[in-house]
Amino acid sequence: MKESNRNNHRMWYSKPAEIWNEALPIGNGRLGAMIFGGVAEERLKLNEDSMWYGGPRDRNNEDALPNLPHIRKLIMEGKLQEAEEMASMTMAGLPEAQRHYVPLGELQLSFGNHDGPVEDYVRALDLDRGISMVSYNVDGTRYTRELFASHPDQAIIIRISTDKKNTLSMKARFTRQNWRYLEKTKKWEQSGLIMHGECGGKDGSSFAAVLKAIPDGGTCQLLGEYLLLKDASSVTLLLAAETTFRQEDPELYTKLRMEELSRIPYETLLVRHTSDYNELFSRVSLNLSKSSDRYNGPTDERLKQFQRGEEDPELIETYFQFGRYLLISSSRSGSLPANLQGIWNDSFTPPWDSKFTININTQMNYWLAENCNLAECHEPLFDLIERMREPGRITARKMYDCRGFTAHHNTDIWADTAPQDTYLPASFWPMGAAWLCLHLWEHYRYSQDLNFLEEAYETMKESAQFLLDYLIEDADGRLITCPSVSPENSYKLPSGEVGILCAGASMDFQIIEALFTACIQSAELIGRDHTFREELAAVLKRIPKTQIGKKGQIQEWMEDYEEVEPGHRHISHLFGLYPGESFTPEYTPELAKAARTTLERRLENGGGHTGWSRAWIIHFWARLQDGQKAYENVRALLEHSTLPNLFDNHPPFQIDGNFGGSSGIAEMLMQSHTNVIRLLPALPDNWCEGSVEGLRARGGYTIRFSWAKSKITEVTVRSSIAGLCQLEGPGLKPISFNTEAGATYTFTPSSSETLSQTQ
Repeated sequence: MKESNRNNHRMWYSKPAEIWNEALPIGNGRLGAMIFGGVAEERLKLNEDSMWYGGPRDRNNEDALPNLPHIRKLIMEGKLQEAEEMASMTMAGLPEAQRHYVPLGELQLSFGNHDGPVEDYVRALDLDRGISMVSYNVDGTRYTRELFASHPDQAIIIRISTDKKNTLSMKARFTRQNWRYLEKTKKWEQSGLIMHGECGGKDGSSFAAVLKAIPDGGTCQLLGEYLLLKDASSVTLLLAAETTFRQEDPELYTKLRMEELSRIPYETLLVRHTSDYNELFSRVSLNLSKSSDRYNGPTDERLKQFQRGEEDPELIETYFQFGRYLLISSSRSGSLPANLQGIWNDSFTPPWDSKFTININTQMNYWLAENCNLAECHEPLFDLIERMREPGRITARKMYDCRGFTAHHNTDIWADTAPQDTYLPASFWPMGAAWLCLHLWEHYRYSQDLNFLEEAYETMKESAQFLLDYLIEDADGRLITCPSVSPENSYKLPSGEVGILCAGASMDFQIIEALFTACIQSAELIGRDHTFREELAAVLKRIPKTQIGKKGQIQEWMEDYEEVEPGHRHISHLFGLYPGESFTPEYTPELAKAARTTLERRLENGGGHTGWSRAWIIHFWARLQDGQKAYENVRALLEHSTLPNLFDNHPPFQIDGNFGGSSGIAEMLMQSHTNVIRLLPALPDNWCEGSVEGLRARGGYTIRFSWAKSKITEVTVRSSIAGLCQLEGPGLKPISFNTEAGATYTFTPSSSETLSQTQ
């Protein structure tokens, strides 16, 4: 196999960012910044993941349970307007909204000696090292900045230097723009600033951010809210922040951290960061083009050319790796999960509150965690699911008189599980926890870690218990969900009346089938709950099966209703195609054909008009093994839903499209959901030569393979456990072999025998 072309993942620009959508992100899971790369004036938009407005509350509506039977009766009788009016009053959370995510603030840097013309300007994001850089010449002096967010040291570190001695002068200050009345900045010793304040009054968290300067030469002083540096050769700025969500005294804790870090040389901090970051990032490499074809122009210019129809496989490689970079930067051990904007939010009233939207968006954020070899980054989501169990039990009991735990279509820092908003197409959908729990099962399938499964099983079981109690019997003896919705769609009755609440959306039953099956298999693996397994199996026989409608499409509801919006962004009824596994070309060809029809109808009517929806569509075509259609949608994602800094554009910016885009590209190259590892299942014609290393497959395997003329030339499998591995791919004879834990196996198309095996 040819060597992977590593160390070339760099985004760069020839001018400073003018707007937030051009700035470059850094993050360590908990702390983040957007870097504009200004010359005389620089600004860093700062975030800390626990900066949420307000504190925890019990928002469950006490009128939900007494009125639930009546709402169900109205829905079953087709009296939808009455049912929806009653649900709006009795099921909505009190108050309607959960908490929202807010910025930490802004660090402003102003530089002296910058009156002359600027030459040789470059700002860049080195994805291989996790470092942002700004460099330029003014009046014969070269100024350089290196900026990174260190996970091991839990700080943002900024190194500013010049190539001439004693030529660096600057001032720094914190600000929160129009929200300054919520904070105050004070001096700390001779070289530090402390910004502290409250996040939403007495019920919210308190926060503190500390900036400390460590200059090389020159003088440093504090005046008012400013830190002033004069005639230095270089300076290292250390920035850290905490809230009372994690620390009882954020200011004291952060000051102690700054004192500790200030005694460590910059070079050591840099090495600790790059070593930690690179251990994750370097696991996967992707090459879709020959080295001689590579073009290294500014990223925004390359994106414009791509959007004009030019091919740029290396830009797609960079986009793929940028998604992995963003997950590493916004979801690390000890942090909260990546929210709708990862951690990078510049608004005190952000779109959709920058929360965790769990009817697709949060789940999509983590589709790349396992197959793109970032399993550790999945952990913050697991932590949130665990914290949701207690409030979810209260919601299950108070709203529905059910066992177990549930959640609706949103949650927040406090793991709130009551309905969010009074938005009928989304709010009253109690399947959020069930879908999230499938991430626990997926983590086991990739890792084969039975110890993890034993703990995760109890959470999955508790979510399944809620659904066992929530299901009701309809007139035909089926067990159905009611009330529910098909997120976030509506339907039209033959009378012309528009309906939203329903009895039995197709997605509900696909999620139930996936979760109950996962619980049954988990219980078998760990040897427990035989009676519970039988109960789940019996219920699975009674829930409605996926139906094919009169237009040859997968029905979105139990009845074959007309859609009000045929091009709707949500395609929830294809959950069984992805991320579910119940529609496959191999085992359910009729459902796979109907899924194709569904996709074609959605796209013909304007579907995929949001970034995350387009990313989901890539997965659908990949699972249908249509490489050309999958690639058309990769192109569409970059052409219509990607900003100059490669952030996904909903619009506005929403990070799920980035994560979904990376996961979709991986799904085009390798799939493992049917117990067979399929290589190149959806390869487009223009990716006819390439290689990939480090993708993970279910069963405990890490895969490296190359291809030419769209056929496999070599594949290497590294197995973490002993088991049966099955491989298929174009040009490769189907292979089935037993593996040993820790062993590596290499094959070529010319032989089904092992060419090499190493322990």
